[in-house]
Amino acid sequence: MSTPTPHQSLEPQPISRGARMMTLVAAFLGWMFDGLEMGLFPLVARPALRELMGAEADTSIGVWMGWITAGFLVGAACGGILFGWLGDRIGRVRAMVWSVLTYAIFSGLCGFSESPLQLAILRFMAALGMGGEWSLGVALVMEVWPGKSRPLLAGLIGSAANVGFLLIAVVGLGLTQFIEGAESILRASGMSEDWVAKLIGGDKSAWRLLMFIGATPALLTIFVRFFVPESRLWQHAAAHAPKTRVRDIFARNVVTRTVLGTSLAGMALIGTWASIQWVTPWANKLAADTDSAATASSTTQISLAIGAIIGTMAAALSAEWFSRRKAYFALCLASLLVCAYLFRSPVQWSVTAGWFERVDPNQSFFGGERAFNWYFVLLAGLAGGVTAGFYGWLPLYLPELFPTRIRATAQGFAFNFGRVLAAIGALQGGRLLDYFNQDYARMGAIMSLVYLAGMVLIWFCPETKGQPLPD
Repeated sequence: MSTPTPHQSLEPQPISRGARMMTLVAAFLGWMFDGLEMGLFPLVARPALRELMGAEADTSIGVWMGWITAGFLVGAACGGILFGWLGDRIGRVRAMVWSVLTYAIFSGLCGFSESPLQLAILRFMAALGMGGEWSLGVALVMEVWPGKSRPLLAGLIGSAANVGFLLIAVVGLGLTQFIEGAESILRASGMSEDWVAKLIGGDKSAWRLLMFIGATPALLTIFVRFFVPESRLWQHAAAHAPKTRVRDIFARNVVTRTVLGTSLAGMALIGTWASIQWVTPWANKLAADTDSAATASSTTQISLAIGAIIGTMAAALSAEWFSRRKAYFALCLASLLVCAYLFRSPVQWSVTAGWFERVDPNQSFFGGERAFNWYFVLLAGLAGGVTAGFYGWLPLYLPELFPTRIRATAQGFAFNFGRVLAAIGALQGGRLLDYFNQDYARMGAIMSLVYLAGMVLIWFCPETKGQPLPD
C-alpha cells in the first residue's frame, strides 16, 4: 500500500452505508445528550441556587452562577484534551464510550447536591465527558463519511445539541405543568416525605428530578460499544504513524492553525455562555410574580433551541454554498445585530389585532423596562438561531485544519479550550450581573460585543472549502 502525500486525503476502505449511519446516530445522540445536559443548568439555575443558598441567594446568586458556569466550561476544555488524546491513542469508539459514561454519571449525581460548591464540582466532572464526546464524535463522523457529505453532517451534529436543549426544556415544561401528579406518584411509590420534598422542591421547580434525567445517556454506551465501527482513517494512522502526544498540536507546522481554531471557537463560545445562556434565567426573573412564572424558563429555552436547530443547519450549508470565512463573518455580524436589539431595546410589546404594537413608541432604543411576553420569546429564538449557527460551522471547519493522526486531540483542544475563554467571559458576566443589580440586559449587551473580534479574526484564517481532509 502506497503512502499518501502529506496533503492528499486518504480514502478509507469501503464501509457499508449502514455502518456509516451507526456512526452518525452515535455522534448525534451523544451530542444531543450533551445538549440536554448543557440545558439543565440554565433551566434550573435560579431555583436550585435559591434552595441551596437560602437567604444568601439574593446577594450572590450571580457570582455563583458565573463560577459554576465557568467550572463547567473549564471541565469541558480539559475533557476535550483528555478524551481527544485518548481517541487518537486507543480509537474514537472506545474513547467515546468512556466520555459518555463520565458525563452521564456525574450529571445524574448533580441531583444530590447539598451546596453550590458540590453542584459546581459535579458539573465540572460531567463536563469532562461532554467535552471529550464532541471531539470524538466529530472526528469519527468526518472520517467515516465521504467529503461531499461533510456540510450536511456538520449541520446535523451542530443541531443535535440543540435537540437535546429543546428536549430538556419540554421535559421541564411538562414537569412544571403536572408537578402535582409527579408528587402523587412519588408518594405512591413509597418514597419518604423528606425525599419527596427534596425532589419536588419548596418552589415546585423539581430541579433535582431534572438533574437525575442527565444520567440517561449511560444507555448510549451499550449502543456505541457494540454497533459503531471504528474509523478506518484512524486505524491506518495508528498503524503507520507515531503515537500521538498532546504537544504535537503545537508543532511548528500545526500551531498556527491550533491557535486560530481555538480563537474562532472562543469568540462563538463567549458570545453564547457570557450572554445568550443568561436569557433563560433572565426570563425567569422577568416573569416572577406573573401568571407566566411557572413556564417562563422552559418556554424561552424551547424558543432558543428551535432557533438554534435551524441556525446550525443553515450555517453549515451556507459555509459550503459561499465559503468558510464569509459564513463565519456573516454569523458574527448577524449575532452582533440581533443581540444588540435583544439586550438594548425595551421589548415591552403587546399583541393587538394580530400585530405586534409597541407599548410606548417614545421609549428610547437603548433603555427602558423589559417584560416577559411572546415577543420576548420570539426574539430569543431569533438570537438563539444566529448565535448557535457557529456550532454547525465549527464541526465542518475544525476537522479540515488538522491531519488524521492528531485530529481528535487538536479539534478537541481548539473547540474546548475556547470554553476556557468563555469561562472567563462567564465569570465577568456574573460579576457584571451583580454590578448592574441583576440587570441581565445591560450585562448581555456588553458581553455580546465579542462578535466584533470574530469579524476581524476570521480573515486571518485559511479557506478550506473544496479541500480534502489533510492526512
